[in-house]
Amino acid sequence: MRYAILADIHANLAAFTAVLEAIKREGGVEELWCLGDIVGYGPDPHECIELLRQYKHVCVAGNHDWAAIGKIDTSDFNPAAAAAAHWTTGQLTPQDVDYLSKLPLTIEKDDFTLAHGSPREPIWEYLLSVSSAGENFVHFNTKFCLVGHSHVPLIFKQTETSGCSFASFKAGDRLVLAENRLIINPGGVGQPRDGDPRASYAIYDSDNRVIQLYRIPYNIGVTQSRMMQHKLPLRLIVRLSYGM
Repeated sequence: MRYAILADIHANLAAFTAVLEAIKREGGVEELWCLGDIVGYGPDPHECIELLRQYKHVCVAGNHDWAAIGKIDTSDFNPAAAAAAHWTTGQLTPQDVDYLSKLPLTIEKDDFTLAHGSPREPIWEYLLSVSSAGENFVHFNTKFCLVGHSHVPLIFKQTETSGCSFASFKAGDRLVLAENRLIINPGGVGQPRDGDPRASYAIYDSDNRVIQLYRIPYNIGVTQSRMMQHKLPLRLIVRLSYGM
């Protein structure tokens, strides 16, 4: 079976659509595994929720998903993110709100725990350092954990001899799942932050026990034009061009 691993769509319909079309060209998948933040930042929150729900999928809650429905307050957001979150609230239908409100913090699928930020703190914690990742391995019971939130594709590996180590995850890389426990981030679909503006996602092939990372170009100008139309913060519009 093949499964698509997606994180941080962030209401970027052009990027999300490009990823789904690429997945279809590659032979499709059994299910989408979404690691949260369907909404926030981007111009099409309702449309992205609606599109995701057309597919067989599981999804965990992200901080922007909860902010958009008032489950967390935006006082810890930067001003641009807070402004986008408040705008997003006004774009959601009652069905959207109901869907987001019922998203769990974590999900176990196969040998994986799915979380948005981290298994220790699913909503807020960023896993970007070996020290923080190392502390998180005791917070999930499965062999592997999938996270988003940082928008940066990466891999943390735990071994009995050397503790926790870090590796980048690049387009085309094939990660063979073996004995070591791993925390894996597939990068961001709708707002990459690793200097590559292309949408990022991964495919898990359960038969061969391999996860492969993909990068897909999309029409960034379409998303930026819609953000301008809705008067979303300029900082959020510009950063899409640079993947930062």
